[in-house]
Amino acid sequence: MEIFAGTSPGDLGTLALGLVIAGVVGGMVAGLLGVGGGIVVVPVLYHVLALIGIDESVRMHVAVGTSLATIIPTSFSSVTAHNKKGAVDWDLLRRWAAPMVAGVLIGSALAGLASGRVLSLVFVCVAVPVALHLAFGGEERRISNQLPRGIGGLVLPAFIGGVSTMMGIGGGTVGVPAMTLCGVPIHRAVGTASAFGVLISIPGTIGAIAAGWHAQGLPPWSLGYVNLLGFVLIAPASYFMAPVGAHFAHSTDRKRLRVLFAAFIALTAGRMLWDALV
Repeated sequence: MEIFAGTSPGDLGTLALGLVIAGVVGGMVAGLLGVGGGIVVVPVLYHVLALIGIDESVRMHVAVGTSLATIIPTSFSSVTAHNKKGAVDWDLLRRWAAPMVAGVLIGSALAGLASGRVLSLVFVCVAVPVALHLAFGGEERRISNQLPRGIGGLVLPAFIGGVSTMMGIGGGTVGVPAMTLCGVPIHRAVGTASAFGVLISIPGTIGAIAAGWHAQGLPPWSLGYVNLLGFVLIAPASYFMAPVGAHFAHSTDRKRLRVLFAAFIALTAGRMLWDALV
C-alpha cells in the first residue's frame, strides 16, 4: 500500500484544485438540495484521478471511498444546521437506523468485490433516474401518503444504505426522492436525509479502508481506498459550505437549481458510462 508516494507538482496541483472545487460545490449541494455532496464529489474526483493517470481498476473505488470519508464531517454539519430549523425527523431515524446500517455493511462488502466498471455502472444507474426526478419529477408528486411500514419499512432504508455506500454518497440522493414520493414534506425530507450521512459514512469509510488495504496502483497518500489528501482538502470545504446551503434551502426557490443540478448529474454520469463501456 502506497501512503506517501511521489508525484509530479503538476499532477499534485491538478488533484488538489479538483478536490477543493469538489468540496465547495459538494458542501453547498448537500445543504441546499439534500441530495448529498457525494453525487458531486464522486464524479469530480473520478475525472481528476483519470487526469493524473490513476489506473481504471482502482479509480472508482478511490472516488467512492474518499467521498464516504468526507461525508463524515459534512453530515454532522448539515444535520446540525437542519436540526436547528426543526427539520429532522428523529423518530424516523430511530426506526431506520438498524436496517440502514445493515444495508451499508452489505454495500461495503459488494463494493469491495466489484470491479471499477461495475461501480461506475451502479453510479450511473442510480444517478440518471435521480437527475430525471430533479428535473421533471416535481416536489409535489406522490406515490403514497405515508412511508412504508413492516417489511417495506426495513427494505427501503437498507436499500438506501447499500446503494449509497456503493455510490459513495450520503443517502440524501436516494433518500430525499423516496421520502417525498411517500408524502414527507420536502424540507423535512432534506433535513432528515442529512442525518443519513452519519449512518452511512462511518461504517462505509471503514469498509473502504479495509477493502483497499492491499490494493495496488493507488494514488499518493491513500489509506486503502480512502485518499488522505482528498479527505484533508474536501472535508473542510464541505463542512463549512453545508450550513450555507442549508440556510438557502429554507429561503430560496430551488426549481431552477434542481434543473441545473440535474443537468450536471446527467452529463457527469454520461461521461462515466462512456468510460465504463468503451
